[in-house]
This record gives sequence, structure tokens and C-alpha cells, in this order.
Amino acid sequence: MTASTTRRTTAARSRIAAVGAIAVAGALILTGCGDQTEGNGSSNSGKTDNSAPLFSKLPKKIQDAGVVKVGSDTAYAPMEFVDGGKIVGVDPDIAEALGKQLGVKFQFTSGTFDGLITSLETGRQDIAMSSITDNKKRQEGLDDKGQKIGKGVDFVDYFSSGVSLLVKKGNPQNIKSLDDLCGKTVAVQRGTTYEDAFKAQAEKCGDKKLTIEAFDTDAEAQTRVKAGGAVADLNDFPVTAYTAKTSGGGQDFEVGGAQADVGLFGIAVSKENTQLRDALKEALDAIIKDGSYAKVLEKWNVKDSAVQSATINAGK
Repeated sequence: MTASTTRRTTAARSRIAAVGAIAVAGALILTGCGDQTEGNGSSNSGKTDNSAPLFSKLPKKIQDAGVVKVGSDTAYAPMEFVDGGKIVGVDPDIAEALGKQLGVKFQFTSGTFDGLITSLETGRQDIAMSSITDNKKRQEGLDDKGQKIGKGVDFVDYFSSGVSLLVKKGNPQNIKSLDDLCGKTVAVQRGTTYEDAFKAQAEKCGDKKLTIEAFDTDAEAQTRVKAGGAVADLNDFPVTAYTAKTSGGGQDFEVGGAQADVGLFGIAVSKENTQLRDALKEALDAIIKDGSYAKVLEKWNVKDSAVQSATINAGK
């Protein structure tokens, strides 16, 4: 993937590594970025619940439609991916909980990641929910060089995520942080920013050499860890947690230590649609309070990514 499709721009992460992690975990081969598969509520378009607690907070256009149209790049398990022709994952489940508060359905459509914000500007989608990092450039409509390329968007921040180490089940080497890797061997996908992170750590380790084995795919790196030839791999926390939960029925790996380089994922909304933005924020606070938000994160083994309250444009 190019830099423009990197989800976590605060750490300039490569989603190529994430897809490799999915493969070794035994997840489905995902549909292409241009697929227009619809899920979550697409069969219930137009059905509204006027008695829902926050229905009156929504813009009239969405009240009348009964649907919030959601743009998403559905190739990033466990956050959003296709299973049996349906879009599933953390984001669709959170959206479903939001929909119960708002009295409308959230209809996910799969598209290319770098076109999601544009789809808000054209009005094709109401929101974009696809593990998008909230940062100032996106808020202000700037490219990586700081040039103005769009109007920018507002974010309702709903998920906290960083990078995590993937270690063998039982964590036999007691790896809790990058500093614990000095004098050991790690495996990683070649050409990713995860490899860059290991190289930076190798410099810190100095004479206590950190050996880095780079592979064409993250699946190969994980196989090396599983076999005991390397003590850890590195990836985004949701991917690491999902791999730990699913690979070998949860018996192959575990997450080593806490997340590092933590940032916020946000639901992107047009700056002109402040009423929808504020309704989403209120709905998110409601599902945090009633516990349904926590149940979603626990289901997908990402409860460490919970936010304590909804915020707007809190990304850096």
C-alpha cells in the first residue's frame, strides 16, 4: 500500500503487514478494495425507530432515510472485513450499537481507503468508519507535504490503538517491550515501518545486538516466531490481538506487553455536517455508559483499545 492508504499516519504504518497477519491467523481472503459489498443494515434501508433515545438529534435527511451511509475499506481484520459476503468486525459492531441509540441503520459499503474522505465531500457517504487515524492533517485537509487538498473532516474519536509485539504463547522470553528484545532475534515483514521500528531499537541496543530477520510477508515472520526462531513480531495492536485470538485456536501466540505509540481512530464526518457529528458523539458516550461498547471490544479481543469518553478532533 502507498503512504496515502496508511491507516495510522502518526506512525506511518503499512497495511501490507496487517493483511499478512490476517493470513497466518486463518482469516478469510478478503475482497478487493474496489468491491462494493454491502453489509450491516443494507437490507433494512429506510426503517427507523423514532422512539430511539437520540433519534431527534439526527439531521432530518438521515431521519427520513433511516440509514447512515458508511464508507469503509473492508480489508483490515478484526476492525472491518468480509465474512460470508457480509461486512463484519469491530467497526460494524460499534456502528450497530450506535444505531440502536440513534434509531437508524448503518449501511457499510466497501471502497478504497484513500477515497473515503472524498466520498464525504461528494455526499456519496455520510461518514467514513474504517480505522482512520484522527490527525491534524486530515482535520485540515492537508496532504503529507502540508499542501491543501480538501476541506478537511471532523472526527468522532472512538478507539485507541498503537503497535504491539506478537510473541509465542506463554511468552517464554518474557517480552514486554522493545527494550526486552536486545540480545535476541525478531522477525518482521520486509519494507514495513515495523521493520524500521526494530532497526531503531537495534541502534538503542548497541553492543547487545538485536538481530532482525525480515521476510516477504508477515505470515512468514509469524511462522518464525511460532517455531521459536524469533522471539517477537510487530504489528498494529488490533491485528496482533486478533492473530493471538484466532491463530491455532488461540494457542499459537499472545500479545507481549502494552501498546506503544498510541493514537486515536475516528469516525470521519464532513465539517458541514456538525449535527450528525454531534449526534454520533452523544451516541458513542451512551454506548460507553451502557456497556455495549465494552462488549464489542471484548468480543474482538481489543478491550485495551477502549476510550473512556467520546471526543471530537482529539488526534494530533
